[in-house]
Amino acid sequence: MCRMKRILPIVIMLAVCADGMAQGGVKNLVKKVGRMIDSLTIRGVDRRYIEAPEKPWQLIVKSNLNQSLVKMHTQGAIGDRQYNASPSLKTEPTAYVGLWLGYRGYGLGYTVNVGGNNGSFFNIGATGGRYGATLRINSFRSYHPRLNLDSDLISEENKDGWSKRDLEDPIKVRALIANAYYLLNGKRFSYAAAYDQSVVQKRSSGSLLAGAMYFYASIDYGTNSNADLVYLMHGLGRLKMWQGGVGLGYAYNWVPTRGLLISAMAVPMLTFVNKVKGYAYDTNVPELLEGSDFMNEEITDEQWNSWHDNLRITPSVEKTYNSGLTVNLDLRLSVTYNFSRYFMNCNGEFNNFRVRKNASNGRLENWVVNASFGVRL
Repeated sequence: MCRMKRILPIVIMLAVCADGMAQGGVKNLVKKVGRMIDSLTIRGVDRRYIEAPEKPWQLIVKSNLNQSLVKMHTQGAIGDRQYNASPSLKTEPTAYVGLWLGYRGYGLGYTVNVGGNNGSFFNIGATGGRYGATLRINSFRSYHPRLNLDSDLISEENKDGWSKRDLEDPIKVRALIANAYYLLNGKRFSYAAAYDQSVVQKRSSGSLLAGAMYFYASIDYGTNSNADLVYLMHGLGRLKMWQGGVGLGYAYNWVPTRGLLISAMAVPMLTFVNKVKGYAYDTNVPELLEGSDFMNEEITDEQWNSWHDNLRITPSVEKTYNSGLTVNLDLRLSVTYNFSRYFMNCNGEFNNFRVRKNASNGRLENWVVNASFGVRL
């Protein structure tokens, strides 16, 4: 017992020392990383054009609005009856609000849905004197899509009823977009000034830039309750897309007056990865339509519910298609206003991707508008 009394204070002292060393090590590591990032931010920069604020942290309240569209054009037949259809599924405009925390342009953010569909955005960003990279992951579910059923299978009287109904099972959308840029004129032009406000552009300047892009999206509405939509989309009930490319473009930062920055960027991308995986389903819609002119008749709610409850789908084919080389255009516009240690920003982005399968073709569109208010700490 006496020996334990003598040993216990020594053990406690060693534990306290170890804890202090650990904390000191972490603090030293954080300081070293901070100094390295500070150096990368100002290395080779012309201070007449680009200013690194004294306060290195950015806390930003972010909001964004986005919308997705899947549109198909199909041709087919029911028995001896030929038809054309150009249906589209458009999600509601969806609003998100969240926070971003960064140090000299290195940081992450998270936003959640506050209106429209259920979903979230997760962002990671890193910008330096000559480069910029972002990763955005978006997922949401849409129960109330806008359906444009442009098909000669459906009468004009019934199209309005089909387009306004709510879905029992949602359209599930997941998307990942990664972008990276290298600036040839990082000395006088700043990507960070326009897109994360970690530095300030003091004078107008432009730059050639090299860019790389990777895009992945998954859209899934393949359920029994959506069998009619699957049928009108020519059996397509689930879609995965991959695109990757590189390009060379130009960006310009215009500073018309102190504190105000208007930035535009255009980068043509040569897309060398352009792959689509389609999941096809068989439906019992032709059997339910056989011997009737159901889609061209005026029907009651009871008739519709009875017909809809009998809808079924069966997995049929999974197939991957490579579309080969294509050219896409990455366009961005950003407006920033700096005052004291505060700043406001608004920027937009648009993506357009196309698919083709036999007698069917289609496209996926997605646009995002971001608005933010931040403070440097």
